[in-house]
Amino acid sequence: MSVKEWYLEYQIHKNRPGLLGDISSILGMLSCNIVTINGVDDMRRGMLIRSVDDDQILRFRTILETIEDITVTKFREPRLRDRLAIRHGRYIERDADDRKTFRFVRMELGLLVDFMAELFKRNEHYLIGIRGMPRVGKTESIVAASVCANKRWSFISSTLLRQTVRSQLADDELSEEHIYIIDGIVSTMRANEKHRMLVRDIMRLPAVKVVEHPDIFIRETEYELDDFDCIIELRNEEGEEITYDMVESGFSSFDIS
Repeated sequence: MSVKEWYLEYQIHKNRPGLLGDISSILGMLSCNIVTINGVDDMRRGMLIRSVDDDQILRFRTILETIEDITVTKFREPRLRDRLAIRHGRYIERDADDRKTFRFVRMELGLLVDFMAELFKRNEHYLIGIRGMPRVGKTESIVAASVCANKRWSFISSTLLRQTVRSQLADDELSEEHIYIIDGIVSTMRANEKHRMLVRDIMRLPAVKVVEHPDIFIRETEYELDDFDCIIELRNEEGEEITYDMVESGFSSFDIS
């Protein structure tokens, strides 16, 4: 029988001594192993469990429902967000209305890098947009995630060190192993038609593309929000408004270094 992993998350109503030990003992008696355990929120705990017997997992879930001190909130095959919650001790915030939008603050850069690195491991077309104010860490996080994913990266347009506007790529840059980084403001407001043609060609490649300032990119091109598979918002702190008040059509004084 194949080994299968499950993600368990439960809310603690009464954090009595020995509660975790009781749950661990039940798992041990049912021959289920705890791979990882961590708190994922205030009074909430997550576990990654491994078992070869689905019947034992079902028995374990039934037993959990009889424990009055906890309420099971999640019990499923682990998703990416579950694994990252276990690793970092907190859940990635997801927009309630737009399920493909994920929110981070600057103090969560480690979590953001891990999240993007998992997305970057795809060898297929995948379009990511990242919003954020100047110097919040957008480009640096993209590069760090590329390294974590063991992928090469190519700046198609950027202002990280100095303004970059590419009009062609080398042969070894045209592969699914590359992460293509596009600055939506530079590519649409500071570039010529040859560069825009390159951007269109890259958008058709079966590879991961990351567009900084996707709202400007959408406003100035034929692409739409629905074309993006994932939108990431990075703020200096909770509640910060991401605005483009200084971006005018055809010109940008928005400092995106």
